[in-house]
Formats: sequence, C-alpha cells, structure tokens
Amino acid sequence: MGTEVIQVDPDAGYSEAVSRAVDVLRDGGLVAFPTETVYGIAVRADRTQSVERLRSLKSRVGGQPFTVHIGSPDEVERFVPGLVGPAGRLARGGWPGPLTLILPFDVEAAPAAVGLDDDGIRAIAADGSIGLRCPDHSLTSSLLRAVDAPVVASSANPSGDSPPVSHEGIPAELVREIDLLIAAGPTKHAKSSTIVRADESSFTVVREGVYDEPTIRWLAALRVLFVCTGNTCRSPMAAALAEQVLAKRLGCEIRELAGRGIVVESAGTCGGGGKAADNAISVMARRSIDVSGHRSRLLSRELVEQADYVFAMTHAHRDAVQAVAPSAADRVVLLLEDEDLGDPIGGSEEEYEKCASVIERALQSRMQEVTI
Repeated sequence: MGTEVIQVDPDAGYSEAVSRAVDVLRDGGLVAFPTETVYGIAVRADRTQSVERLRSLKSRVGGQPFTVHIGSPDEVERFVPGLVGPAGRLARGGWPGPLTLILPFDVEAAPAAVGLDDDGIRAIAADGSIGLRCPDHSLTSSLLRAVDAPVVASSANPSGDSPPVSHEGIPAELVREIDLLIAAGPTKHAKSSTIVRADESSFTVVREGVYDEPTIRWLAALRVLFVCTGNTCRSPMAAALAEQVLAKRLGCEIRELAGRGIVVESAGTCGGGGKAADNAISVMARRSIDVSGHRSRLLSRELVEQADYVFAMTHAHRDAVQAVAPSAADRVVLLLEDEDLGDPIGGSEEEYEKCASVIERALQSRMQEVTI
C-alpha cells in the first residue's frame, strides 16, 4: 500500500487532514507534516514500534530521543511544570514559534505526568533533559492538540541532509516509508528552528535558526514593566529609578543592565508618543538620571505578556493591565501594594518631587522581590 497524500488548501480549512492524521498516528503510522520552519515526520511516543520505525528512518543510534511537539505553550506544564527564569521567559516569549527548548526533565516523575511507560520516556528524554517545540502553524497546532498522547517528531530528511522546506523537498525514499503526507506547500520561514538549552538560571544557544543569538538574548531577558496613565510622569520615573536600584544591587552601571539580561520598561493605558513631563525631567535630573529622551507608549498585550514583573500605579491601572492580558494577572501588582499612587500631572515641581520620593521608597522593597 502506497503513501497516502492529503493536499491541503488553507482557505478550505484543515479539519479533514487533521482528523486523518490523528487516526494514522493512533494506529501507529508515521505522518509527514508542515511547520513554520521545515517539514517533519511525527509518531506517537506511546507507540514503541512506530518510534523505532522513525529511529531507523533517521538512523538514530543509541536510543537518542526525539523532540516532543506540543500544540500550545501551556502544554509545557505536562512535561516541565513551573518553568521560571530564562527557560520560562523563552517559552513565554518564543512560543508558538521557531524555537526548540532543551529543558531539565525529571524522569522519575514523568510517567505519571505524561502517561508514558519506560519505552515512551526513552523516546522523549535522556540524560535528564527533554526537547520541546511548539510550532507556529495552525494545521500542526490543531493536530497536536487533537492527539491524546505526546507526539515526537524529527525533520523529514536523512541525517546529515538539509531539512525540506516544502513537501516537494521530502526525499522519495522517505516518502515511501511514511504512511501519510500532509502537503501544504512551502513553509513560512524556510529555515530550521533555533535550539536553546535553558534552565531557571541560564541558557545556551545550541544552534541558530530562524532566531539568531541576539534575538534569543532579547527573549530571555528579565523584564520589569511599570504602568500608569499617560506614561509621562509616574511610570517613566519609576522605571528610571528602578534601573538605578537594580544597577546598584548588581554593582554595575545602568547602561550595563541590558547586557546582563535585564530590561526595565514603562507604558501607559492611554496616549503615546509624548515626552516626559518637564517636572519629571527636572526631579530625575537631580538624581543624575536623564529621562529627557523618553517617549510615551501605549500599553499592549505583548508588553505585558513578555514582562516578568508588572507594577501598576493604581488599582485602575492594575485592572487595565489584567484586561489587556488576563494570562498575566498573577504577575501584576500595585507599586504601593494596596495603595494608589497619585498622579502629579499638571502639578508643581514640588509635587513631582514628593511623588518621586514615594516611588523611591517603594522600590527599595519592590526591587528585592525581583529575582535576578
């Protein structure tokens, strides 16, 4: 029996291809599928014979595991719960997307968590680590979410050859060995995913792909966000003062924070594009801090979701942040704990000075909460 091929048309939807692929995988088959990077070959990790077929096809020796592919970022909790530090930030900022993360893996606790026996665990992990990938492709995401078991995959090419970026590029000798080919045309990036080994304290780029190393550093950075209304008074002063506190804590210059993987930002719930208030510039200048180049920006879901810590000036600001990004609600707190910080906008320089002093006192304790 020859290889089944399903040609998909994005405009017509993927339901037929997804349904068929789920059936083939359930029955122990091999499925070639598209991602945003390259084409891969998938099997269920709980089908030992299927894993061995894939291992033979890819000439994997010594029981080398395959990368687990997940349908949504939150599925990482099944395999590596409670991700924090660079690993957590990379997963949050880089998924779904062209990023493969090699993460610490607790082999003893895994079988209950992922429903795999010893053979299945060997298919997904080795030496205390696991490779996870969350593709940014609607068909593949739907397929992975529909399968009721972990799915492992490898690129659809013989070891040592370049991975195919279109179904037409999959070698004929491989096509003959798979059971279903989902043909969806060229991939979005036409380049492999970036591979990063990461944990709660550090990361290493194993292979550059779609994301280069500077992008990975940006995604892995610890981000602190301050939010007020217009982003011309309270939040830019708080961000500038927080940088001062963090730099002192690390024993470095403020300009060196980014190089150490720390980014402090601010935003407002309305407006955008304006400069810092003149009185804010003045009171910061007294502290040898220059905010004259600041330009306000509007709060966005992306800003909130990328942030590790979000400090709001008032209850209303906290509510606005949580409305923009509900998934980040547990990372949003008031700068003054249960008290609103009044807005000095339109006030005297003395009022700005009082506001800045309140912020300074609050930051002495708040910045100790930031895990560097």
